[in-house]
Order: sequence, then C-alpha cells, then structure tokens
Amino acid sequence: MTSGQQFTATQRALILLGSAPFVLMGCAVHEARQQPASLLPPPGSATSSYRVAVPVPPPPPPLPQAPADLTRAITTLLANFNGTAAAAVTSIDSGWTVAYNGSRPMPQQSVSKLWVAMTALDLLDQGKLTLDDPVVVRREDLTLFHQPIASLVKGDGYHTTVRELMRRALTMSDNTANDRLLTYVGGPNAVRAFLARRGIQNIRFGPGERLLQSKTAGLTWRQEYSLGGGFNQARSALPQSVRIAAFNAYVANPPDGAGATAIAEALMRLKQGKLLSPNSTRYLLDTMAASRTGRARLHAALPPGWTLAHKTGTGQDLMSRNAGFNDVGILTAPDGRSYAVAVLIGDTRAPMRDRQQLIQQVVHALVANRS
Repeated sequence: MTSGQQFTATQRALILLGSAPFVLMGCAVHEARQQPASLLPPPGSATSSYRVAVPVPPPPPPLPQAPADLTRAITTLLANFNGTAAAAVTSIDSGWTVAYNGSRPMPQQSVSKLWVAMTALDLLDQGKLTLDDPVVVRREDLTLFHQPIASLVKGDGYHTTVRELMRRALTMSDNTANDRLLTYVGGPNAVRAFLARRGIQNIRFGPGERLLQSKTAGLTWRQEYSLGGGFNQARSALPQSVRIAAFNAYVANPPDGAGATAIAEALMRLKQGKLLSPNSTRYLLDTMAASRTGRARLHAALPPGWTLAHKTGTGQDLMSRNAGFNDVGILTAPDGRSYAVAVLIGDTRAPMRDRQQLIQQVVHALVANRS
C-alpha cells in the first residue's frame, strides 16, 4: 500500500480484524518457546495450547481391616442360630466394623430408650431443660409390662425429676418412666428429629410403649390395660389368628426397627463425643454402666477388667416365638480400647438360654480375636 492509497473506515476495520489472529498467535508461539520442553506441544502438532502439570493428590488411606478371625466367628455364630439375628462390632479406636445382617431392621424394644435419653440430654445441652426439672407421673401415664414406678404413683401422682426418670428408664428399663420422659421431651417426633439432626440413619423410633406393644399383640390401646393385668387378659381373649397376624406384621416390618450396624455406629459416635456435650456423654455412659438388666447377656461374658455400658431390649412372646431379644453397648478392655457391640435377635423359636448364649458368644469372639 502506498501513502497515496485511501481506505474506507469499514475496510480499515476488516484489515485490523484479519491481522489480529496472526499477531496473537505469534505472541503465543513466542511465549511457548520460553517454557520447558516438557510443556511444549509434540513435534508436528497443529495446536499451540499449553500443557498444565496438575498435582495428583495421594490416594486415600486404606479402610481399616477387621480381624478376619472375628469376621468368621461372628458369621458362623449368627448363620447357625435358630432364628433371625443380626450383630455388629465396631472398634471405636481403629474404625473397623464386623457385621452380620447389619443393615436389616430388627426390633429394638427397650434399646430405643437410649434415643429418648439422648434427646433429653441434647435438650440439656441446649439449655432447654435440666436434670432436676420436676416431673409428675400420674395414673394416666402408666403403661404396661415392666413398670416398677407404678407402685409409687398414688394420690396426685409421683413427684420426681428428669434425672430420676432417665435413671429408671436406663438402669431398670422401666416403661412408664421412659414414656413419661418421652412426653416431657416432646414425644416421638422430638426423638426422630434428634436422630435426623445427628445424621443417625436406619434407626426408627416407634410410637411409644403403649401403642407399640398393643399393636404387636393385635389390640387397640386402652388406659385400663395399664393396671391389674388388664393388658394380658385382653391379649389372651383375642383369637389366635389375630395375634399371629399382628405378631407377623411386627417382626416383618418393626416400627421400632434398627440395623445393628447403625446402632454400633451411633454408640461409637456417642463414645467419641460426637452426639452430646462432654458432660452429657459422660453422664449417659455412667448411667448405662449402672444398668441392672440383662445380666445373662453381654455382661455375663465380660472377662475380668473389662467394663460395659449397655441397654437391653426384650419383646413379646407368642407360643414358642419371641419378637426381640437384644443387648447393645460399649465394651472397654483393660488396655483402654473400646468396642461398640449390638446383638439383635428378632423372630426366633430358640429358648431364652440359647438367645443369651448367642449374645455372650459374640463377646467371647470379640475378646479372642480383637485388634
């Protein structure tokens, strides 16, 4: 182009746009030549893009391996048991878990009293109640089966505290004490909300002792069933077909069902202080350690020097069948290592002694094969 040539504004813009890629490409090639040879495009490549070296993170550490002998022992024990059973053992220190039928929902029965206590202690941690809050237990609060507190309910009721209700529920498995504590903390929905808030899955919480047990028997709850053997009399008067149908429905899909692995994990998190405050965690574990129920279950297999904080659960019998025979807890060895254990027996015709022995044998297997 000579100095005398003239262009329109549009022609000048097109010339500038047409030359821009060559200018930019030239810059890119020039910069690429300053890079190490390992980052340059391979010879003959038509592209001029850069190779970026991205650091690769190291692989995650391998999951802790459970002792193989313990896995075999628990599998053999439960697979040969006469009935539906599940178990889980979790090392609180190492993190491994051994389980058999671990995710299957099994009847909890009074094991569910743990979640009521945790809900109450969570409210304590939030400053919404105290252990010394006064509570009155009246005749209309009475439930059924094991309720030693019923003998104290007279006149205007038994005047007690949250602390005493929790102690009776956990150490005596008192059904009325637990149900009164349940109503005080807000009912079943409050417990379910606590479980959800803490991310505790595969643990259902039922409707409370009266409704749970009456439906399992094929009855509709009436308050008069709470005294004088009224519940047993009404249950015995039902046609056998009604009782069997109700029993079958319960064990097939228990509204209080929970997986053994989920319970063991929740107990591990409790021990680790991940569910409650340090003070509430210590209080709950100390109360569980004072339990007087189920002495022929987990407790009977403890070697010298071991300690146990636990909660039992026992369901109804129908002829030769039982709907729930459980023990769950935290076992601590003399060396300080702890294990969360859950043994849940559902529908079974095995006699009580066989059920007790299965729970004990899980402890024996743990003690002999732990790591």
